[in-house]
Amino acid sequence: MKKFGFLVCLGLIVMLSCKEEPKDTFAINPADYNTYLATTHNESYQEAIAQKEFWSKRMRPDSTGVGDLAPLAGAYELLFETTGKADHLYAAEKLYRKGMEVSANDKDAFARGLAHNLISQHRFKEAYAVLKETLEGPSNKHQTRLMLFDAAMEVGDYDGAYAYLNSVKNLSDYNYLIRLSKWSDYRGDLDNAIKFMEDAKAVAESRDSKPLKIWTYSNLGDYYGHAGRIKDAYEHYVKTLELQPDNAYVKKGLAWIAYSHAKDTQEAHRILDSIMIGHAIPDYHLFKSELYAYENDETNAEQYENQFLSEIEKGNYGDMYNAYRIELWADSQPDKALDLAKKEVENRPTPEAYHLLALAKLRNGDTQGALQTIESRVENKTYEPMAAYHSALVYKANAKSDEMKDLKAELLEAEFELGPELIKKIEDL
Repeated sequence: MKKFGFLVCLGLIVMLSCKEEPKDTFAINPADYNTYLATTHNESYQEAIAQKEFWSKRMRPDSTGVGDLAPLAGAYELLFETTGKADHLYAAEKLYRKGMEVSANDKDAFARGLAHNLISQHRFKEAYAVLKETLEGPSNKHQTRLMLFDAAMEVGDYDGAYAYLNSVKNLSDYNYLIRLSKWSDYRGDLDNAIKFMEDAKAVAESRDSKPLKIWTYSNLGDYYGHAGRIKDAYEHYVKTLELQPDNAYVKKGLAWIAYSHAKDTQEAHRILDSIMIGHAIPDYHLFKSELYAYENDETNAEQYENQFLSEIEKGNYGDMYNAYRIELWADSQPDKALDLAKKEVENRPTPEAYHLLALAKLRNGDTQGALQTIESRVENKTYEPMAAYHSALVYKANAKSDEMKDLKAELLEAEFELGPELIKKIEDL
């Protein structure tokens, strides 16, 4: 991609140019993961409940319970991960804030816990401010700088992120390696993003750390998918389930492979239905909507899209689903999309937020304003495929046909990343 440097074994969506096997040589096998789709697999949820009950009992009314606050907060965050209910995140936030108030010696640990929690809530600027403040006081500087890298990336302070990353450089440190991988991905160097994640995998396996292996296998599966290495992605998702049978995230990844790679929407539906029994986050409704749209079932596609929006409102998710809502509202309620997009770039001034603002401007008839946003805030600043798609829409509306055709040609090579339903729209550009 001339403007974005999108493919050529770089960025998020390399496919044919990376000299992998043709994607149709690999076929998924439901027998590999069927056992993990059973509803009886809820070990992580049961563990979260047990931890919550244990640490709650230790919180006596007549004491601060400072030593119990962090593990109880951790239990609530695990409950969020296993149920998708945002109220658990807010409960954990309160505990971290209380810990910062009453702790004499571990304020920085509570601050990092709070920052992690705020990042999960998409309150990125608040998280960044908390970490900057705690770095100035007595703290574990190494751990705080690692998290400062995370927060800096989320708010678009890439110079700051690079400085924090360099300050903790250690190629044998797992936590450094996974962030170096993320930095490489941001720079569009997918080869090194994978390499460093594979190095982190080696560290996790050498320690025989189950949590680190789960995290690394699942994220490495994502990277392999971005690189068009579908078989490797599939195998790492299955490896994750062998360690954590109720991991909803990788089951969704398997559903995406069934849909986008195998074009087997019925299998994708089956996998999603199994997840939705115990892990009721709004994402799945939007995925189901896309599946139905691909099947030309407009009634169900619209029903699940509406259900997605309804679940966000009912679930009190705050800013966690702003990007999805902007995309959906851009067509149906463009003025509402524009208001939310302006809020999103204030909260998260990154190219990933600005391309949504450009889309909202475009749908409100401000084609020139949309182009200005793309040219000043998105071009050459991200390798994210949806940014390229929305840029192509803006270029087309502004009669910049050469730029649009360049993006279209490369987006068409990114079918696995974007999905066949969106590819149909790209073909119509």
